[in-house]
Amino acid sequence: MHRLTIEVDRQLYQQLENAAQVHHVSLESECIRRLAVLECQSPYLQALLAEMRADEALRRAEDERVT
Repeated sequence: MHRLTIEVDRQLYQQLENAAQVHHVSLESECIRRLAVLECQSPYLQALLAEMRADEALRRAEDERVT
């Protein structure tokens, strides 16, 4: 699995956390949602988002097998 590490200031992190809670999703899903807005603007972001979606789908499938 690929890991993406980003550094954000406290204010942005809190905004992301709050938005994730409002949308009832994980922090990771909220970041993916926001990246999707930028998806059409950059081929690099398109590829990165595709990888992140595949990783999320795999994680969900593994979670379903466990439960």
